[in-house]
Amino acid sequence: MARNEVSPVIKLRSTAGTGYTYVTRKNRRNTPDRLTLRKYDPTIRRHVPFREER
Repeated sequence: MARNEVSPVIKLRSTAGTGYTYVTRKNRRNTPDRLTLRKYDPTIRRHVPFREER
């Protein structure tokens, strides 16, 4: 079975500079731009924006 290219696996990297990442899927048809989510960074123990990296 082929991988679904409409919803690829992406990495979300912390903007706090800690190097912590989350892995998720995104739908390219609904969100063609880079994804930014506010998630928890356990390294600095607070919620920070995580940006999609390519």
